[in-house]
Amino acid sequence: MEYVGEIRDPVYKYIHITGVERSIIDTPVFQRLRRIKQLAGAHLTYPGAVHTRFLHSLGVMFTAGKMFSHLANYYFDKVNKDDLQLVRLAGMLHDVGHGPFSHTFEEVLSERKGITHEDVAKMLVKGTELNDILSKEGFEADEVASLSTGKCDKREKWINQIVSSHFDADILDYLVRDSFFTGVEYGLIDAERIVDSIILWDDSLAIDEAALYALESLFIARYMMFKAVYFHRTVRAAVIMLSRAMLLVDDIIGLTDFKTPEEYVSLDDYSVVERILSMEEDCEEAKLAKRLILGYLNRSLLKSVFEIMIHHDDPLYHSLISRPLLRGGLENEIAEEADLTPRMVFLDLPSAPSLPYHPDYSGGRHGGFEIKIVGKEDGERKLKQFFETSPIIQSLRGFIGLARVYTFPEYREKVFEASKKIFGERPYSFKVSL
Repeated sequence: MEYVGEIRDPVYKYIHITGVERSIIDTPVFQRLRRIKQLAGAHLTYPGAVHTRFLHSLGVMFTAGKMFSHLANYYFDKVNKDDLQLVRLAGMLHDVGHGPFSHTFEEVLSERKGITHEDVAKMLVKGTELNDILSKEGFEADEVASLSTGKCDKREKWINQIVSSHFDADILDYLVRDSFFTGVEYGLIDAERIVDSIILWDDSLAIDEAALYALESLFIARYMMFKAVYFHRTVRAAVIMLSRAMLLVDDIIGLTDFKTPEEYVSLDDYSVVERILSMEEDCEEAKLAKRLILGYLNRSLLKSVFEIMIHHDDPLYHSLISRPLLRGGLENEIAEEADLTPRMVFLDLPSAPSLPYHPDYSGGRHGGFEIKIVGKEDGERKLKQFFETSPIIQSLRGFIGLARVYTFPEYREKVFEASKKIFGERPYSFKVSL
């Protein structure tokens, strides 16, 4: 693999790129990622958080390459060094399907079309000039697209895990990068130690027990970043304003009505804001969407008037509270109590696994969290259960979530009093079960 250029990166100093990587970077499909902020509205709370999916994608490419190269140096019989370029391509394209404002548009896509950015990524890799570039260099677009989501049946399990697993290239990059640009230090981890301690065990990635502390630090850092940054009340206020604005006018301007890759590529942070503000429709949905977008642009944000922390350990609970009907029903109830129209109340129910479960929850309550730790006993290598070796991480099992009620500043008192009456002193889990 021959490098033909380098990109200056504030996290890794220099990221060297190959010819095929440069060709992909120069496409409109990939350049679009420059116009999609990594953390949507977090820059309104942490002004430095203006980094984009473009830079993160290059970071994942770089980190995925390091992970693969480390394994190639130790497992000559299992690792084909020629696959290094394939793994780097999968890493750089893993987020190519993200929509405007990153995960914020994901909420809109999920609610309106039942798809994710991973589904869109496959469409873009196989249906745009990316396909031509990959084919010209001897790669199959379908294989690259599948590997970019960690679901490539043609490849070994451990290769997929480099891009999608409990300690994949994605999480190793975004924790450090998000911490750097927000200015907080919760995401600082010893990524070098983790990469250097990865081993292969039964066709899966495993971690040497000697580096257990570095892995524990990774999971604690991720947990703290959710509490301090991703679920910060002001950050979430901006996210709600963006997602609700897009949902309100989706039927008018057709944000999720894309039929071709080209139509999707036209969507980015700036184009969506422009399309919403330039609407000529005078309906209530359009007026409210414009108010929300202007509030976002001028940092005149919704105010949080009520908050309940939720920590639970059942994946079904996570699925239930994310349902739009549940959210809408509670918003209507609060609005009625406050004598307001329902659209003046915004209920936010963010929830995420406290630990990076992969790939899903099909194996039972905690079946998605099985990290292989390899230690030594009586001079022989032995596989150990992660939770048995790490009581600290055992305590983090489950999901971290919040229930927050937001409204416009002029309705704060009304909505606060209504929220107290609706939720009372009962735990939120009780309210959801009704």
